[in-house]
Amino acid sequence: MAPGEPRGRWLARPVGVWGAALVARVALVLFGALQDRALAVRYTDADYRVLTDAARLVADGRSPYRRAAYRYSPLLGWLLAPGARLGEPFGKLLFAACDLLAAVPMYRLQRLRGRGPRGACADCAFWLLHPLPMAVSTRGNADAVVAALVLTALYLMERGRVAAAAVVYGVAVHVRMYPATYALPIALHLLAGRGGERPRRLCVRAALLFAAAAGLTFFALSFGFYSKYGWEFLEHTYLYHVARRDIRHNFSPYFYPLYLTAESRWSFALGIAAFLPQLVLLSAVSFAYYRDLVFCCFLHTSIFVTFNKVCTSQYFIWYLCLLPLVMPLVRMPRRRAVLLFVLWIIGQLSWLAPAYVLEFQGKNTFLLIWLAGLFFLLINCSIIIQIISHYKEEPPTQRLKYD
Repeated sequence: MAPGEPRGRWLARPVGVWGAALVARVALVLFGALQDRALAVRYTDADYRVLTDAARLVADGRSPYRRAAYRYSPLLGWLLAPGARLGEPFGKLLFAACDLLAAVPMYRLQRLRGRGPRGACADCAFWLLHPLPMAVSTRGNADAVVAALVLTALYLMERGRVAAAAVVYGVAVHVRMYPATYALPIALHLLAGRGGERPRRLCVRAALLFAAAAGLTFFALSFGFYSKYGWEFLEHTYLYHVARRDIRHNFSPYFYPLYLTAESRWSFALGIAAFLPQLVLLSAVSFAYYRDLVFCCFLHTSIFVTFNKVCTSQYFIWYLCLLPLVMPLVRMPRRRAVLLFVLWIIGQLSWLAPAYVLEFQGKNTFLLIWLAGLFFLLINCSIIIQIISHYKEEPPTQRLKYD
């Protein structure tokens, strides 16, 4: 920092923000390796061992689904295959790199939406220096890959490159299914055009082009992996997540009812009924906010995660990567924003306390965990309502021409 430079000025400089984010992530990867060796509580995510084992199978020319509990696209196994020779930290460093790369389309998208260079860089700092994304990626979770794909697709959409955005979107849906919920607002956004400026015929053509390109990408990947791995691919990559009823403790308000009815004939019906609140809310949000596609996708993701049948801390990454894009348009008093953030943290801590007792002391705290989950649900709903209430859309004429 130069002499006399205001404190925090480096947050407005891309080199400073990305450099600090890189150093922090490398340090966390090294710290995680030490903690895994020294402490009983491991830093590395349990799913990372599943991913690395599957990657070794892929490197040996075998199916990743020979590894029990591998419920992902083979694409992740292929991406991590070099780690079989380069070492265990390879995947963590790859996911951390995706964290950093996700901020590039984020920055460019903010510039297109009218933010100045300093403001856009400060928005990216929220993502790059936020402890949760850093911890999730360096613990070995692959959701940073999807975050980078989603942000890239939205950036390309803002640029008007519909076909390229559709291809990236198709890959994102293949890797993780939740971006499929964006299909309706994307279609409505394209059909409406930019403020009604484009002829109806061109809007319909753009929507059809996006549907065709995204569909072809998704089905090409699916067909290719189905040809190689057979029914196992469809079962573990797609069908498992649609019919999933996780009775292990998590933030979802549905986990305890699903736990109590696990052996009942009503279990499957309850799992299907859990989709109804999501369907109603996502449809309403789509028709209300499709003109601002970024804000609509943020609401979609927040609602989907909040009301999902399964909800863990890593799922928060899905909407946190979009939050910096909408923050400038949410004109909320600072005190209220801080209060909501504190409540969000308190909601998680109130859940983690009984969950820790269950996990490490073996005491039956399922009811307390569920009640804490309902409290966290109430907090998340309040936050979403407050964000919607203070949202002020800027007209397209105020946006900058940026390349």
